[in-house]
Amino acid sequence: MQSTGHPRLILAALASCGVLVSVMQTIVVPLLPELPTLTHSAPADVSWLVTVTLLTGAVFTPLLGRAGDMYGKRRVLLLALGFMVVGSLLCAVSSHLLVLVTGRALQGAAVAVIPLGISILRDELPPERVLPSIAIMSSTLGVGAAFGIPLATLIVQYANWHTMFWICVGLGLLDLLVVLLIVPGSKPRTSGRFDVLGALGLTVFLLCLLMAVSKGSAWGWGSAATLGLFAGAVVVVPLWVSYERRTSTPLVDLRVSARPAVLFTNLAALLIGFAFYANSLATAQLVQEPKSTGYGLGASIVVSGLCLLPGGVAMVLLSPVSARISAARGPRVTLALASGLMALGYVVRLFTSENLVAIVAGATVVAAGTAVAYSALPALIMHAVPVTETAAANGLNTLMRTIGQAICSAIVATVLANLVATTSDHGASHTAPTLHAYLIVFVIAGVSALGALGFTLLIPARRRAVVRETVQAGSTT
Repeated sequence: MQSTGHPRLILAALASCGVLVSVMQTIVVPLLPELPTLTHSAPADVSWLVTVTLLTGAVFTPLLGRAGDMYGKRRVLLLALGFMVVGSLLCAVSSHLLVLVTGRALQGAAVAVIPLGISILRDELPPERVLPSIAIMSSTLGVGAAFGIPLATLIVQYANWHTMFWICVGLGLLDLLVVLLIVPGSKPRTSGRFDVLGALGLTVFLLCLLMAVSKGSAWGWGSAATLGLFAGAVVVVPLWVSYERRTSTPLVDLRVSARPAVLFTNLAALLIGFAFYANSLATAQLVQEPKSTGYGLGASIVVSGLCLLPGGVAMVLLSPVSARISAARGPRVTLALASGLMALGYVVRLFTSENLVAIVAGATVVAAGTAVAYSALPALIMHAVPVTETAAANGLNTLMRTIGQAICSAIVATVLANLVATTSDHGASHTAPTLHAYLIVFVIAGVSALGALGFTLLIPARRRAVVRETVQAGSTT
């Protein structure tokens, strides 16, 4: 059943929600060096403001996706936006670390907005508009992240740091109103009871895995805490898989997820998420390194943020292009081209890491590839899963991107922390990563993009006629 609402208005409403929620993921990154002083906390404790967002985003995305299929997608979408508004309000009114971490946890939970929005678009839009619209909606996960850091740097430089959270509160309330007025409510796609035990098992696994990955560099990879969490994740997996295969209404249908079309798409999403996040993390820090390192540019925090802005613009412009390629050649070809483009961007970065214009150019190429990839991923998932599992399946795909980002954050932090050199600047010593450390990060990210290309080529090819029929069936059911 399709909506009588205007397709462009529905898309604009959902995309604005996606951009705002994804901005939340990176908005505190430029502030991290100052937060220990602002919150009177240790740097290791302040890092939880990033870690907790990754954790709750990973946990809530598949859970709320499944809830959307069962209880109504707009209803769950409003709940996710409510989490974001409350979380932003907590961060806006307090400088206490515990309150800030709680607020950031609620903001992370709202990442489920993106797979829910994709599923609503499949339900409500005419068939010919589905692929272009989900391409735009999916890319908001990257667009918001690309704009989040430049926006935060400007606010941090010229206003009180709480201001950025007050802005998010206002925009979040506006998005809630827009969704209520424009986005139609749809009937639940599937029945049955919510898989509480499956949700609990998945939550325990993700918390163990992502906490070990995110904090392993700080705690030590051989520490009891890190190894214990990895061991916990390993123990939980077979128990959870066994239960999910036996229950009649599983949280994750493992039989569907094991299909080559779904499995290889999700593995490609994990590596794409890794390659994308390395671009943001390395670029912002690289250009700020002091000139005494021999390669650093000594740029300000504002300049470092603005270096990512052209990539954000490229992502906005290329999302519709990705949809056209998918319509003409299929999303598998689109994802292959995108992965190759990201790898090419990192090749550029290997040889241009000491020139600002070239750094921006390389980062923009990677961002362009990310936009095309993020736009193609949900189309591949939609073609491979039943319409009753659209939100849950897209939630799982978004989860894989989040896990890729978490792994990337840990690896980048480890490489940059262990390959350092001490330099002297105006008589003061300074420890910074070597240029070789950044080049290793770019090599790893480029190999990750090539790995995504390899998994993409393993996805079974589908005839375009079949693809169109699948999208039409999903849009009219």
